[in-house]
Amino acid sequence: MASPPPPPPPSSSIQALIADALREASELAGKEIALFRTEMTNNVRSLFVGLGMMVFAAVFAVTAMLVLIGALVKYVATLVGSEWLAALLVGGGMLLVAVILGILGARAMSLSNLAPTRTSRQVRQDARALTERVSG
Repeated sequence: MASPPPPPPPSSSIQALIADALREASELAGKEIALFRTEMTNNVRSLFVGLGMMVFAAVFAVTAMLVLIGALVKYVATLVGSEWLAALLVGGGMLLVAVILGILGARAMSLSNLAPTRTSRQVRQDARALTERVSG
């Protein structure tokens, strides 16, 4: 024989259970928010450490480039026999590279490159296909 179902709990215990559940949910939410803050603080700290390393790497890279350019000037000076002519040749070459990179960078950053041309073309094709379907 099956045993009879247990009697329903008194309403005061249901209210206590609901109050406990709400209190525990509130505590859990508070702990989750604290964990989120801690994690975000650590992530931001890591981001700034990485950014600082990148800045120092850039400083060292620029310094290394200057040393290498100086060495190139001295090498060219041994070839052409004049240090000022070597500096002029190397400096002119570097300026030419800088101008070319600047022009290419400006073209890459132009606002016309930001326009979604493929999406626009696809929308026009879709509109054409829908019009043909409706009219045909």
